[in-house]
Amino acid sequence: MSIVQKSIRNLSELPNLQDNLSTPKLVEKIVMRKEGILTATGAVQATTGKYTGRSPKDKFIVKDDVSDSLVEWGKVNKPIEEDVFLNLLEKVVNYLEKQDEVFALNGFAGADKSYQLPIKVYNEYAWQNLFAKQLFIRPTKEELKSHKPEFTVISAPSFKADPKVDGTHSEAFVLISFKHRIVLIGGTEYAGEIKKSIFSVMNFLLPQKDVLSMHCSANVGKDGDVALFFGLSGTGKTTLSADKDRQLIGDDEHGWSPNGVFNIEGGCYAKCINLSEEKEPEIYQAIRYGSVLENVVIDEDTREPDYDDTTFTENTRVAYPIEHIENIAVPSMAGHPKTIIFLTADASGVLPPISRLTKEQAMYHFLSGYTSKLAGTERGITEPQATFSACFGEPFLPLPPVTYAKMLGEKIDKHKAKVFLVNTGWTGGKYGVGKRMNLKYTRAMVRAALKGELNDVETVKDEIFGLEIPKTINNVPDEVLIPRHTWEDKEAYDHDAKELAVKFHENFQKFQDVSEDIVKAGPLYRPN
Repeated sequence: MSIVQKSIRNLSELPNLQDNLSTPKLVEKIVMRKEGILTATGAVQATTGKYTGRSPKDKFIVKDDVSDSLVEWGKVNKPIEEDVFLNLLEKVVNYLEKQDEVFALNGFAGADKSYQLPIKVYNEYAWQNLFAKQLFIRPTKEELKSHKPEFTVISAPSFKADPKVDGTHSEAFVLISFKHRIVLIGGTEYAGEIKKSIFSVMNFLLPQKDVLSMHCSANVGKDGDVALFFGLSGTGKTTLSADKDRQLIGDDEHGWSPNGVFNIEGGCYAKCINLSEEKEPEIYQAIRYGSVLENVVIDEDTREPDYDDTTFTENTRVAYPIEHIENIAVPSMAGHPKTIIFLTADASGVLPPISRLTKEQAMYHFLSGYTSKLAGTERGITEPQATFSACFGEPFLPLPPVTYAKMLGEKIDKHKAKVFLVNTGWTGGKYGVGKRMNLKYTRAMVRAALKGELNDVETVKDEIFGLEIPKTINNVPDEVLIPRHTWEDKEAYDHDAKELAVKFHENFQKFQDVSEDIVKAGPLYRPN
């Protein structure tokens, strides 16, 4: 019997295994084990210590005969030897065997049963098991009887690796083996690693089945018109897709198959920083019994959450089942997208709040994936930093970015989708000078795009970026639409805009296998 077979068997036969517990039982366990507290909202709250965001330097893919020729190896997808993985797997399982209790659940990734991945999750902590239960798709009683896992996640946060002995980067590790179909997590209590590791798995598996996997949220209107919202964490995917007038398909991860769009998850993982019922009522009201608050400060006496307090991190989060959102698509599937929104939180404050893209511009900006990493989403990020993340999700893409981009381009052509670039970042100046774009205006712009109101309106071409900016949009002041008009110091705007254009050109040089039309669709400004 191999190490992998033995490890999985030992986990499944643990005498202390708490398998597929109900939400009430998990909540009881969390409180009894003092892993978290019950809050006034009915949600439980847990903290994650020093790891309050993803730790990309600690994530590795096992290099073997399955992954070797397919994975885009480099700074994002770092290789680790199979022997290192197997050695750590054995250690982690031995560690879990000594614990008083281990928690497990069966679930699915992918709402479309034609492309669904059955998974098994083993957790050292009850609160992380509840997190996984709410984030993945929950089987029915009948589905549970025939559930056969095709991928396993093993998470042991208290097990810390010794880099010198175990071959890791630090005490924390997130290892993905496509050959053995296991995700192994240790040393970090940040639950987001569980969710995102399975997303990485789906980004490897789905394109091989002619399904485009996407880091985006999605919703659908009353007429069946589907919209996608691409963007990295903090750009507004969850916020903008939770619309009372449209049914939510999902808030973060989707597949686009020949059948249409489907949610990969069964829940939502929303940012809580500065959350208010007035600005984001759907998310605010979703935080109730069964939800998991992560690193949100709680008043000791009233047990009320303080969503403005950043004592633990700016990356405060809540995990809840998608059913906590009132207006959802059931099941989490719909047809082919009519509108595609690329979201960016531009910290330089020079990109338009909304612009209409040609097919070539859409491919250019999808591959560029420009945004600013916001504080807290990764360890060490304390203020926004300009970054280019291919396909608006490069940290989770095992395959070459051009693979996903070509699939998106083919689908845009086939289904005649309209594409817009929306800046939810800064206006009137860069970070520290200007202010964050008014959410009310952003919602108005997005709704106009979804209704088709911007398809044929008069536009102004941005002289530096070549983007077509609508001259007027209902419920949005005209002066907000042209970024240069919002800056007091026009020379500073010109300087910063040209500086960002140069960064776009420099970044795009790494994409060799694209047409000249797509290369030319970038910023008009080019240095002499």
